Amino acid sequence: MPVARTRCVALVGVAGHTVEIEADVGRGVVGTHFIGLLDTAISESRDRVRSALLNSRFDWPDARVTVSLFPASLPKRGSIFDVAIAVAILGAAGSIPPARIADPFFLGELGLDGQIRPIRGVLPAALAAAEAGARLIVVPSLNASEAALVPGLTVVPASSLRELVDWLRDGDLHRLPCVDDVASFDARPPAPPTDLDLMEVVGQPLGRWALEICAAGGHNLWLLGAPGTGKTMLAERLPTILPVLDRDQALEVTAIHSIAGALPGGHPLLFRPPFMAPHHTATVASVIGGGTGLIRPGAVSLAHQGVLFMDEAPEFASGVLDSLRQPLESGKVTVSRAAGTVTFPARFTLVLAANPCPCGLGGEAGRFCGCSPSTRRRYLARLSGPLLDRVDVKIRLSRPSRAELLADRAHTEPSKTVSQRVSQARERAAKRLAGTPWRNNAEVSSAVLHREFRLPHAVLTPLTRALDVGTLSARGLDRVLRVAWTISDLAARDRPGLDDITAALTMWMGQDQ
Repeated sequence: MPVARTRCVALVGVAGHTVEIEADVGRGVVGTHFIGLLDTAISESRDRVRSALLNSRFDWPDARVTVSLFPASLPKRGSIFDVAIAVAILGAAGSIPPARIADPFFLGELGLDGQIRPIRGVLPAALAAAEAGARLIVVPSLNASEAALVPGLTVVPASSLRELVDWLRDGDLHRLPCVDDVASFDARPPAPPTDLDLMEVVGQPLGRWALEICAAGGHNLWLLGAPGTGKTMLAERLPTILPVLDRDQALEVTAIHSIAGALPGGHPLLFRPPFMAPHHTATVASVIGGGTGLIRPGAVSLAHQGVLFMDEAPEFASGVLDSLRQPLESGKVTVSRAAGTVTFPARFTLVLAANPCPCGLGGEAGRFCGCSPSTRRRYLARLSGPLLDRVDVKIRLSRPSRAELLADRAHTEPSKTVSQRVSQARERAAKRLAGTPWRNNAEVSSAVLHREFRLPHAVLTPLTRALDVGTLSARGLDRVLRVAWTISDLAARDRPGLDDITAALTMWMGQDQ
């Protein structure tokens, strides 16, 4: 009997690699042998595939069965290969034409009864298949809408092995329902309704302005204030004023959530900036990513192109907080394990929220705080200097009075209005940064900031004075300049002025305005 070949995809992080699966049914001692640097899940698939074939009323070959997954040097993990292994064995045994399974990609996990179960990571696998020249891919029915996000790829949803084999035998492309390029980005569903709106945050005009600046320039934010001052309300409404993701960003974000198994049903495409808020008991692996077997993306990657909110930031373990420094600088995170190294994208807006002391009442007029000065210092000192040095905007919030609440209601704006200003500011920045690899002010390199976008010496007077007295570091200087450019973009000015520099410096130092 001939050797049958088909194709599948091995996922390493968010990257997919084509795997060729060969099955040989021939002479020798009866048995089943898998080769190709496999993990436990794939080694156990021989029993799943055997039971699925028998319960689907197919004969298991009474011969020596050898299944090879090539390239042998590529680590292969998970149950994504079950369906491909099953059809390869059936092709080698002569139950289905080998030519019918040579070109398509087959993805899916098999149940013992022959049902094809959904899997994680279908979108990045389908993207890899399309890059490899595939025109047709077979996926579990529940993953079909996700795979159909890849344009130009015909998606065949299959719910059972029996159904799939009948289709392969008949050669009728329409025997199973096919989805062909149904998910073009222009036909995306409407944005899901949300109850969050920035106009609900009353009494904190400075906080709303800081949020707008961070949204327009992609800057990180630190909110310091007593409980009830609106820190969480502000952070949760930041995604409502961020621009909608473009096509490439949406596919990248959706691929990360697909690997994590966090995609919603129905319309899996994520074109709204994600919002992640890990609990303060989260571990380094859950925030950065990791795992003992298959390496999963952490909260920083799930927040890619969105917002990572860390409430009660001083309560997080110091190792978790310090681990944020690499992705904040590089926009990606690298996870190394004995099985290999995986890199996930992680370009997000960080929002830190903290109380002024453990009891939360420090500095509030009319409220008694029982924390000693040393206790307050130790509490906030859990946020290290190198981490705060990477936060562009630092705001202190206080409880507004009744008069301030009533007066501020006339000045609140809905998220839709603020989002329009943010989009206009980003368009100005994008026009200025055309021809560079950066999209917003927060990403501009230090060299370009001081060369192409150098400001007059008179405008930089507050910064040079702060550098002379030691209250501003070189990194802080660059971050203040980036915030100043964002403030000028929001004001529709060609370049920052002295007032913009002063406001940006005040925000970076965390002083009251």
